[in-house]
Amino acid sequence: MVGTGKIGIRIVTMLLWITLGVVGIFVAISAYLYFNQRNMVFFPDRNLVTTPAQIGLTFEDVDIAVEAGERLHGWYVPGADSQNTAAFLFCHGNAGNISHRLETIMFLHDLGASVLIFDYRGYGRSDGSPSESNAYADARACYDWLISEKDCLPGRIFVFGRSLGGAVAVDLAAGVACAGLIVESSFTSAAAMARRMFPVFPTGLLLRYRFDSAEKIKSVSVPVLVIHSPHDELVPFEMGRELFRSANEPKKFLEITGDHNNQQYFEDLAYRRAFVDLLNSGL
Repeated sequence: MVGTGKIGIRIVTMLLWITLGVVGIFVAISAYLYFNQRNMVFFPDRNLVTTPAQIGLTFEDVDIAVEAGERLHGWYVPGADSQNTAAFLFCHGNAGNISHRLETIMFLHDLGASVLIFDYRGYGRSDGSPSESNAYADARACYDWLISEKDCLPGRIFVFGRSLGGAVAVDLAAGVACAGLIVESSFTSAAAMARRMFPVFPTGLLLRYRFDSAEKIKSVSVPVLVIHSPHDELVPFEMGRELFRSANEPKKFLEITGDHNNQQYFEDLAYRRAFVDLLNSGL
C-alpha cells in the first residue's frame, strides 16, 4: 500500500509538472504573439530593386510629408493626359516595397490612368516605422498630395488596395470623397485572421491591431470592386465574399485564379474589363 501511494504521488507530481509546462509554453507563446505583433504584420524591405523607368515608364519620385517630421517616398506615373484622366492611388501589401509592384503599375497605366504608388513608413525609402495608424495616415497624405500637387479631382481618384493594403484602402475610401474602391485579396479584419491562424489562443485579448474592413466598408458610398481567388492560401476566399456582402451598392465581385501572390490574372480579359467598367462607373 505504501508503494502504491508513492507511485500515485509521483504520477500526480508528474502530471502537475506537465500541466505547468504546458501552461508555461502557452503563456510564453501568448506573450510572444502580443509583443511581437508588428513583426508578424509588417515585413518591410528597404532596398528598391528597380524603378518604372526599367519598364519604359516616365515617372516622378515623390516625397510627401507626414506628421512627426517624417516623409514618405513614392512614384507618380502620369497618364497619357494627366489633367483629364483618372488616377489610381495604390496601397500595397505588407511585404516588400513599391519596387516589387511594377506589374501593377504597368497594368494601371495601360488603362490610361495616372498612378501614385507609395511606401508606408518603414518601407523602402519612407521614414519612420510601420503601424496601423501610420498606414492609414500615410494613405490619406498621398490622397491629399494628389489633390494639392496634381490637381486631381476627388471624383477621379480610385483607391486600390491589395492584401493588407486592402484594409488601408477601405479605411481611406470610408473617410474621403473618391471615385471608387478596389479591394483585392484582402481580409475582413485582423481579428478574423488571428482566429484563423492561432485558433487555440485568446486572440481577442492579445490583438493590438484591428484593420476592421468588414465594418468600415459599410461606410463606403462609392462603387466597390472586390477581387479574390478561391485558391488564395493566405486569405480565405470567404473573407472576400464577406467584404462584398458588407459593401453597399453599386458593387461587383470578381473571382480570379491563382494563389495569394500569383498575378497571372493581369492577362485575364475579365480582370481588365472589371477595371474598365469601374473607370466608366458602370461596374
